[in-house]
Amino acid sequence: MNRHPLYQLTLARFREFYREPAAVFWVYGFPLLLAVALGVAFRDRPVDKITVDIVADAAGGMAAAEELATKLRANEQLKVNLNPDATAKMRLRTAKTGLVIRPVAGDSVVSAKWEYQLDPNRPECVLARNAVDNLLLRSEAPQLPKPQDITTDEPGGRYIDFLLPGLMGTNLMGGGLFGVGFVIVDLRVRKLLKRFLATPMKKHHFLLSLLISRLVFVMVEIGVLLVFANLAFDVTVHGSWFALLALVFVSGLSFGGLGLLIACRAKTIETVSGLMNAVMLPMYVVSGVFFPSDKFPDIVQPLIQLLPLTACIDGLRAIINDGASFADVSRSFLVLLAWGVGSFAIAMRLFRWR
Repeated sequence: MNRHPLYQLTLARFREFYREPAAVFWVYGFPLLLAVALGVAFRDRPVDKITVDIVADAAGGMAAAEELATKLRANEQLKVNLNPDATAKMRLRTAKTGLVIRPVAGDSVVSAKWEYQLDPNRPECVLARNAVDNLLLRSEAPQLPKPQDITTDEPGGRYIDFLLPGLMGTNLMGGGLFGVGFVIVDLRVRKLLKRFLATPMKKHHFLLSLLISRLVFVMVEIGVLLVFANLAFDVTVHGSWFALLALVFVSGLSFGGLGLLIACRAKTIETVSGLMNAVMLPMYVVSGVFFPSDKFPDIVQPLIQLLPLTACIDGLRAIINDGASFADVSRSFLVLLAWGVGSFAIAMRLFRWR
């Protein structure tokens, strides 16, 4: 076994990796730093107050505006400002307030008529209007019982729980494409592939050694990220650990095969970098890394669901957050296997040593 070309090639990849500190940092250190930064940015915190401006000037009902402001300020969720009409319009235009309330007639809250000015395309404007409407309605119907608020903040439903599988998927994709494809082109540029061609091995030995070494690094990388997320943010895996490990393995195989395919003919670093960005960037955007992929139009959903990163992230989220089993994410496995096996088979036929 020690003399087998596949064993020697894989061992060489391991040695080349751990002897390069920068590579170790980008594989293991950078994902942890990214998880910390995003976890802190989207940590649990109180809901931001909704800002409302009431027009109060000589042309409007000053008394009614002040009375309305007093009533609205009883709600701690609202931040109420009294401003002249021009100032209130400017604050709305510059997104410093979510709603402008303008008195139309009357000198008291009871007799006044009000006009709302808002941007319906901004969610905070709609929230502000609904909050004011609900408060005024309840003040006019005090006999209605006040609902009781029951808050929930359980692991599995937070943004960090949604984000972690996305980070894992991007790490798997980046590691597969750059950890495999970039290495091949770098060897080709440095004229080292010619030397491998003269050694007693077959083409699939060389390509498989790249995939195997990358898969080992991936399994360790994902394990470190999961342990850190559990210790720092109490993220837990609710589904099958076997299904999770199998999905990570198949995802690494899929993206590694895609990296082989991209690099099988590329002759320069610039070419392979452009090809990898052309493949990675669209999937970063549409595959649900930072927000759900179903935000995109229905007409493109079949194409999005066939992307390997979408299958990877959806499967990881189902297992980690929803407690899915192996059978529940079988579609993700099939999509990833198709990409991995198909990419490797095509790369085997198209690969050139020079």
